[in-house]
Amino acid sequence: MSLRLGYGTNGLTDLRLDDALVLLADLGYDGVGLTLDHMHLDPLAPDLGPRTRRLAGRLADLGLEVTVETGARYVLDPRRKHGPSLLDPDPEGRAARTALLLRAVQVAADLGAHAVHCFSGITPDATSPDTAWQRLAAALTPVLDAAATARVPLAVEPEPGHLLATLDDFHHLRSLLGDPEPLGLTLDIGHCQCLEPATPAECVKQAAPWLRHVQIEDMRRGVHEHLPFGDGEIDFPPVLDALAATGYRGLTVVELPRHSHAGPELARASIEFLRSHTPTNGAPAWRS
Repeated sequence: MSLRLGYGTNGLTDLRLDDALVLLADLGYDGVGLTLDHMHLDPLAPDLGPRTRRLAGRLADLGLEVTVETGARYVLDPRRKHGPSLLDPDPEGRAARTALLLRAVQVAADLGAHAVHCFSGITPDATSPDTAWQRLAAALTPVLDAAATARVPLAVEPEPGHLLATLDDFHHLRSLLGDPEPLGLTLDIGHCQCLEPATPAECVKQAAPWLRHVQIEDMRRGVHEHLPFGDGEIDFPPVLDALAATGYRGLTVVELPRHSHAGPELARASIEFLRSHTPTNGAPAWRS
């Protein structure tokens, strides 16, 4: 089973959204990881519904699938990166992040997206782990309810340095919430290389039952820096083989948020790399 490849708009922020979408379609991508942010689809600006409907039509015209990503750095607070988070000490701050995720679920439903991505945030100073987990569970509960109604999975991403940083942490959240059906996993392949005890290919196999979204890039052990393919340490053929074997049919999205200055060239190089290493018809392309 071949993988369905996408590219994240957070790596194309120097392009207008329509230019980015046309680029990806022309390069042969199957879809796009759409980060809700002011430079593309601003979730806080007026007329979100009409703008989303126009975008849905454009995606259909270009033949692009979509997943909705919510990792914009300053979308809620222009002075605090990723703030406020779901763990914020201020209840109003947590509520603002929950409201953004609720809006993302609606956008995803309107676009026909296959998932909404999110992450926990960093544990604030002077906050105990128990308190942080309680805040996370409470803040996500209404989002999961909305996701169930919209029939769009919420795919939580383990993020280095965050409260929910590993696959084990994801399973802890599942347990806290009672394993709700809409709760799924965003697996970032680079993050597996960065900090998981298992190899990235083994992480894919372990994550398979809960896999709802995949992000991919190169990375080095112990260094959380998203790198173009070939610049890190990941052995990609086993990873892509494992992904194909899971039967996962969502997008596998290239995640290079700090490389927008070279976005068009990296989008081209990335799909060429992944195509040359992706299994086809059950046989790995690199062994054919």
